[in-house]
Amino acid sequence: MNYLDQIQRGVDYIEANLEQPISISAVARGAGLSQWHFQRIFKGLTGDTVKDYIRSRRLGKALEQLLNSDKKIIDIALEADFESQESFTRAFKSAFDTTPAEYRKAGKRRPFPQKVKFDQDYLEHINKRMNTVPEIYTQKEMHLVGLRTSFFGTDSEKNNIGEKLPPLWQQFIARLSEIKHTVGGTCYGVVRQIAENSDELEYFCAIEVTALTDIPDGMLAIEIPACAYARFAHNGAVNLIDNSINYIYSTWLPRSGRRHANTADLEFYGAGYNPSSDASVMHYAIPIN
Repeated sequence: MNYLDQIQRGVDYIEANLEQPISISAVARGAGLSQWHFQRIFKGLTGDTVKDYIRSRRLGKALEQLLNSDKKIIDIALEADFESQESFTRAFKSAFDTTPAEYRKAGKRRPFPQKVKFDQDYLEHINKRMNTVPEIYTQKEMHLVGLRTSFFGTDSEKNNIGEKLPPLWQQFIARLSEIKHTVGGTCYGVVRQIAENSDELEYFCAIEVTALTDIPDGMLAIEIPACAYARFAHNGAVNLIDNSINYIYSTWLPRSGRRHANTADLEFYGAGYNPSSDASVMHYAIPIN
């Protein structure tokens, strides 16, 4: 089964369970993926988090029920997994600029949002027919030393990447000279999933070393096992890296016939990287098998 089929299975699970509580971990299990990988690929495909998509589908179904049934608004709200009619009304008004009662009374018909259909044409549309070709290479085993934090990425409704990663890099760069036995001048961002049933990630700012001795206080050793990787160039500002990652996960990976190897993603910050220049070049690599 390929990634497109698995994401579609997750969407089908959502559709079948709109009238009851839905956990993202259950959706991911239904798709046969870990929670983080499901959310990462789903966000890349749609631009929405899974939570936002579920909410929009429930509001879309509520539109249909308001027009085509005699159900009480409170019952529609509860079926859509809102805690109260008031919270449902707030969300409905925010989405459609009218209240459920006003919508039903006026009989205004709006298109009922349909569930997403994932196919190659859709992917090409989302990604504007990008044609990025990665370098496929075997990453040798590496030993790194650096600083660690945990965070939630842009594909999670708990996204706190802006709060966690820039301060970590500032702290790491300020202490880089403390690390002994370093290899070259390339620094790495290491991204790993913490648990299969969670979208929380761990992130390391690090540099390769030849020996794991004399590790500075507060820093950690990181081992990257030998693995095949697909490495993509990202041109431009680093704050736009999520656009490149979305392409990798939503377009290249489903088409490639390969699978994510469930080890660490790697960011490469080498000689071509300049955080203050639009001509900056860095690389992002995912492990594959």
